[in-house]
Amino acid sequence: MEKKNLTYLANLREAMKKHNIDVCIITGTDPHQSEIPPHHWRGREWLTGFESSNGTNGTAVITADDALCWTDSRYFLQAEDQLQGTGFRMMKEDGPEAVDLVDWVTEHTQKGQTVGIDGMTFSISFAQRLQQELNDNGINLNTDFPQFDYIYPDRPERPKNKLFIHDEKIVGETVDHKVTRILECVKSELANATLLSALDDIAWATNLRTAGDITYSPIFVSYLYLSPEKRVLFVDADKLTAEVEAHLRKYNIEVLPYDDVLKFVAALPKETRLLIDPEKTSRGLYDHLGCTPVFGGSTVAKLKSIKNQTMLANLAIAMEKDGVALTRFFMMIEKEYPGGKLTEVELGKRLRALRLADDSCVDESFAAIVGWNGHGAIVHYEATPETDVPITGQGLLLVDSGGQYTFGTTDITRTIALGGATPEQRHDFTLVMKGHIALARAIFPEGTTGHQLDVLARQFLWAEGKAYYHGTGHGVGFFINCHEGPQNIRLNINPTPLQPGMITSNEPGLYLTDKYGIRCENLIVTEQHATTEFGNFYDFKVMTLFPFDRTLFDTSIMTDEEIKWVNDYHAMVAQRLCPLLTADEAAWMTAKCAPISR
Repeated sequence: MEKKNLTYLANLREAMKKHNIDVCIITGTDPHQSEIPPHHWRGREWLTGFESSNGTNGTAVITADDALCWTDSRYFLQAEDQLQGTGFRMMKEDGPEAVDLVDWVTEHTQKGQTVGIDGMTFSISFAQRLQQELNDNGINLNTDFPQFDYIYPDRPERPKNKLFIHDEKIVGETVDHKVTRILECVKSELANATLLSALDDIAWATNLRTAGDITYSPIFVSYLYLSPEKRVLFVDADKLTAEVEAHLRKYNIEVLPYDDVLKFVAALPKETRLLIDPEKTSRGLYDHLGCTPVFGGSTVAKLKSIKNQTMLANLAIAMEKDGVALTRFFMMIEKEYPGGKLTEVELGKRLRALRLADDSCVDESFAAIVGWNGHGAIVHYEATPETDVPITGQGLLLVDSGGQYTFGTTDITRTIALGGATPEQRHDFTLVMKGHIALARAIFPEGTTGHQLDVLARQFLWAEGKAYYHGTGHGVGFFINCHEGPQNIRLNINPTPLQPGMITSNEPGLYLTDKYGIRCENLIVTEQHATTEFGNFYDFKVMTLFPFDRTLFDTSIMTDEEIKWVNDYHAMVAQRLCPLLTADEAAWMTAKCAPISR
């Protein structure tokens, strides 16, 4: 049966012809450059039929006689399958066969032709690079081609979910104090006002959240303007409750309709030096500025990456709640696994239900990855009815999941053996854990970046000619986004130093195609270790509370220090979680946390 996407593609080409567009480029994100956009801005998915788990991965290019969709290696197999019969073909944006999208467009567009984009869904940075390349080749760029306004009649409306206040007793900081700190940073960058476009930045600055606007993140569609004289939140009025309106009045934040932001920035006087992040602000908004733009770093991202002591204390509560849910989940697996009726999809549903049974858990922090044997080797595997397999026989089960608790955001991966483990599996698991432990035990001087520590987690795999190619650690938000910058731990150079209060994941892995995957992930927070004549030194405190599968450790290749780290960690997990569990659950946890030895 012919897919509707062919009709959508034909309609787009008609719209392109009508508006004198020769090539159209469509991103998978929204005007806020969100990692996961609301469905209102998922037109690229609707057009191409390719639906990645986060919604943003994939950029489409349409010409009069060709249609392509770029994606990265996490989604090659999925894209190849989903694009069948849609009129689109897949292009690889990484790996040895990668093709640069801008280069392809430049090479396949003739001098004098026009490339059209919806500037509201392109960052300033990307659009400027695109425009420079096109102009150098005599090609025009039209940044005002909102293609889905012309061809998507049943487009979902913008989300209308109600906002709620994130309790300042949990946050540990008032809106006034945050705004003061933001404006101090604005002034330091020689600007006198700022416009926040990134939704996580706005949620952090206002201490407001919602459920449902963005899948897996309790943030909301809006813009926020801040200056010493004026504070304006651009948000749809029907998202406000009386309590939220009072909260905004308390902090002198004026409310204007979401759609008024373009008119507002166009009316700003020339002497307003508006600090904007070119990676997070849309080209469409930039095109409307009547004031003087100042391109700056991610001011709010740097501030919100450092969690205060109140946040960390509450995150500890979230970790305990998560540990209880995970205890019940893995006990259920062990009990029902012999019956042969569990599947990947079913486990994902069960885990979600167990987390959401706690009133403080608003959502999962991302779509759970539940991969059995070969599926565990697909780094960002998403079980679907088409790919679902039963959990039977012997093998490794990889479960990567997390929760959005009002007390904080969790993200944990555990790999467990069911039906026993082979010597090869135990060896590989232990290599991964040796790297995990080496990073967890790191002590490093002030100014150290995640890039400089990354090799600690990879060294034991590299020594045997093995490797993983994803990052070792990403920043984690506090009841905002699970993935948060600016810090990370990865091979790529990132100049952001790790500072006390920054939460980062520690998740080395190993993936053997069609055999099994191993990943072991805890969240760690950078903290002060010591001050010597050489300056400040930092270390990591582990926040996550759940045991690793002790049956998978090959202690013959572990040092005494590594064995002690595992035993100390497990003792801490049991001490924190057992008082929160039933007698049967506590007995199970005690056994799982028993010491390992040679």
